Amino acid sequence: MTTTRPATTPDAPATRPAVPAPRPAPDAPAPTPWPDITTVPRSSRARGAVTAALLRRALRELPLRVRFGDGDGDGEPVGRGGPVLEVRDPDAFHARIGTGGLVGFGESYMAGEWDAPDLVGALTVLAAHAAELVPAPLQRLRGLWAPRHPGAERNTPDGSRSNISRHYDLSNDLFALFLDDTLSYSAAVFRGFPATWDLLAAAQRRKVDRLLDLAGVGAGTRLLEIGTGWGELALRAADRGARVTSLTLSREQRALALERVRAAGLADRVSIELCDYREARGTYDAVVSVEMIEAVGAEFWPVYFRTLDDRLAPGGRAALQAITMPHERMLATRDTFTWIHKYVFPGGLIPSTRAIEETARDHTRLRPVRRDGFGAHYAETLRLWRERFTARADDVEALGFDATFRRLWTFYLAYSEAGFRSGYLDVHQYLFTKEDPAR
Repeated sequence: MTTTRPATTPDAPATRPAVPAPRPAPDAPAPTPWPDITTVPRSSRARGAVTAALLRRALRELPLRVRFGDGDGDGEPVGRGGPVLEVRDPDAFHARIGTGGLVGFGESYMAGEWDAPDLVGALTVLAAHAAELVPAPLQRLRGLWAPRHPGAERNTPDGSRSNISRHYDLSNDLFALFLDDTLSYSAAVFRGFPATWDLLAAAQRRKVDRLLDLAGVGAGTRLLEIGTGWGELALRAADRGARVTSLTLSREQRALALERVRAAGLADRVSIELCDYREARGTYDAVVSVEMIEAVGAEFWPVYFRTLDDRLAPGGRAALQAITMPHERMLATRDTFTWIHKYVFPGGLIPSTRAIEETARDHTRLRPVRRDGFGAHYAETLRLWRERFTARADDVEALGFDATFRRLWTFYLAYSEAGFRSGYLDVHQYLFTKEDPAR
């Protein structure tokens, strides 16, 4: 498989400041690529003590064993037993969480200040008790203490291009190291568990085929795909005889997807456009979008669904695959800037099933007629990606991605897997139909 060269310097941080940093003097030392990781934030002794007390109070009630490098009074681990979490540098750990909350928790892992022999197991416990970790009085005051999204990361057309590029344009070679041959970067559908690597490609094709079946895609179908990925869905739709227009904001993904289309001899049936969904034109028999809505942002969900409605012919069908979270947690956290936003998916927001269905109802003529959840399949998909990423750490390093980046992505994949294993996250395939007024 041919891939393209990295679009960015690999050992640069996976996030960019919302405001450009001042240009250093000519004789100044080169800036560190991870300034928020190499430097522990300053925290007063009083704040550190309060943070430590609140953390240990919360952790005592969890099925975890948390060991602090300085012990806990009599040296016993904190918690009720279960997966072990080793805090190697309690002062730095408390300082980061006291000043940055959950952003600091993730950064502390990136810095190597804590670890866990079973990282997914420990994070699964924390995800399952996410609503209980912050005391209720502080939850009600979240708007005062939780960081908010930078204005530069709003998903306007220009903001979306920047946000998408910061993740998907890292390097096609990087993604190819841990994805299967289909280069699918979304939940697969397995026939049974446990899943194994040699079954992943077939499970990804099964996922794609289920979506194409939901949308009724066949010979002669005019299909609009919002979010190309690396082209697997467009290829399989064209194999059915459909004529596909696929939209992406990632230059790197588009370049490789076009290579795959040409290699398959399907260039006459597939058009891949570097285009925002809001700029789409034309009328289609079917629209398919796989795990794209998470990058839209709540502010633009009505626009996204109106685009589906406007582009879909009367009597047409739209099939969506969407990650979801509980509605109450979505409402509580929707304005909070998280570690995932800072380092992995800037501008993203996972919707709830209620938010999806209410937005479609209130802003479009689309009606949901089917919804299938399969969160356990996503947990297995992420496990296979994480294991592959870990096994190929030397190859990741050879691409120029440093140790901090590798810990970042290990945490991201484990953190995501834990979300699905705990049930905090789910994934659904939706079918929406648009009634034909002539009938």
